[in-house]
Amino acid sequence: MKQSPSKSILSYANQKRPWEMYRILFYETLGKCQALAPTMHKFLYENKLLSLDSSTISLCLGLFTWAKFRKTKGAVKLHLLLNHDGYLQSFVHITSGSTHDVTLARNLNIASESIVAMDQAYIDYKLFCRWTEDHVRFVTRTKSKAASRVVETRAVPKNRNIISGEDIEFTDK
Repeated sequence: MKQSPSKSILSYANQKRPWEMYRILFYETLGKCQALAPTMHKFLYENKLLSLDSSTISLCLGLFTWAKFRKTKGAVKLHLLLNHDGYLQSFVHITSGSTHDVTLARNLNIASESIVAMDQAYIDYKLFCRWTEDHVRFVTRTKSKAASRVVETRAVPKNRNIISGEDIEFTDK
C-alpha cells in the first residue's frame, strides 16, 4: 500500500464487522502481552504492585458542550489502575473533568496483599482503613497535618529520590 486507507473506508468496513471480533482480538493480544511480561520484576516485595492515578484531558468546550469543566474550559478525566505485571491496566474509567480522584478509588476491589502506589489526591482515611482491614497495602505521601505516629523506620536506599521510609499508624490526635 502506498497510502493508508481513508477514515471513511475504515468506518464503512467496521459497520459490517461484529463487535465480538474486536473482543476476541483484544483478549488474544492481552494474552500475548501477559505471556511476554517478565516473571520477576525489580521490586523488593513479592506482592502485586499497582499504580493508581488520573489524567485530565482538556477538550474544546465549543465542540464538547457536555464536557463542562470550568466556565470556559471542557475536560474529561481518565482514571487508571496500572498492574505492573505486564504493565497493563486493571481498571480504566472516564468521568467528567471535575470528578475527584478518590471518588473512583472508593469503588475499586483490590486484591488482598496488593500494594497500591498513588499520589495525595487519593488520601481518604476511611478508604485506608478499609484497605488495611482487607490486607491491601498502600504507598503515598501523607498530608503535612496528618495525625500519625511512626511504627517503624526503614533504611533508605542510596542514590534514589527517597527522602524517608516509615511505616506509620494514623491516630486521632
